Amino acid sequence: MPLEALEHYTVHCLDLEGTRDFYRDVLGLKEGPRPKLGFAGHWLYCGEVPVVHLLGADGALPENRGCEPGGDTGSFDHIAFRGSDVATTLENLKKHGVAYRENHIRDFGLHQVFVRDPNGITVEMNFRR
Repeated sequence: MPLEALEHYTVHCLDLEGTRDFYRDVLGLKEGPRPKLGFAGHWLYCGEVPVVHLLGADGALPENRGCEPGGDTGSFDHIAFRGSDVATTLENLKKHGVAYRENHIRDFGLHQVFVRDPNGITVEMNFRR
């Protein structure tokens, strides 16, 4: 059975609302419906897909309970999104005082922007020309 697509990634947050605000207000994802799971959290959507799930310590998977949020993430390095308007994205990052780094991969026509979310996770945004 082959894999078809990335469904979502989940962030164990120290600051649940602050992390939600970052993904919603700074990166432009939309908060949307979330099932009643018995613990606090938020689902953020990219289009129609809830790609970022946020939760606090009480919602972590059993094997991750007791882990320090923002601590060692093993081999996980970063997550990437495709974007469509680099100028607006950079303007919004500046407006919110979010530090970023840019990289240009000219032979692929790719403009990359890297930021860190409130939990220290690197988020890459790719803009193709």
